[in-house]
Amino acid sequence: MKFSRFAIIAAASGALLSACSQPAPPAKAAAKPDRDPTAAVIAIRAAGAKVDSALEVKPLRDPAVEGLLKQARDLEAQAQPAQALESLRKAEKVGGATPEILQFEAELLIQLREWRQAGEAAQKAFDAGPKVGAICARNQQTLVETRSALGDAAGAEQARAQVTACKQAAPARY
Repeated sequence: MKFSRFAIIAAASGALLSACSQPAPPAKAAAKPDRDPTAAVIAIRAAGAKVDSALEVKPLRDPAVEGLLKQARDLEAQAQPAQALESLRKAEKVGGATPEILQFEAELLIQLREWRQAGEAAQKAFDAGPKVGAICARNQQTLVETRSALGDAAGAEQARAQVTACKQAAPARY
């Protein structure tokens, strides 16, 4: 009889102690990135501006696409990234998913704190686009920013190395 009382007291004590313990912190993967989206977009656009490549690809666009892109830029300037993204997606329907449009989409998604989707859009832009020049540098810097925000340090470092590879030196002229 004494043994069973002891077992009951021990079980009750264990239950009380477990009820007093604090819940486990949320898993790191479930946490939202706390990276500043504005700083990330500034770094992305600066990476493109820094690249002085001898080779740049400048596509010709449908005027309707140009109008929608201008509307998207204007909305972004008014701090309305969600509306800018809507306009950009209309441009994508009209003119296709060009690397420039996909890159702009990635930058807008970062402003909306959609880090994973932004990384996917930047990767698509890089896969479909030029491997040199400003757009290439912006693609790779976007991957640096999104991977850093999502805790992928190795992926961010790999993308950081690719940013410099986007610069194409001019051939020597005599």
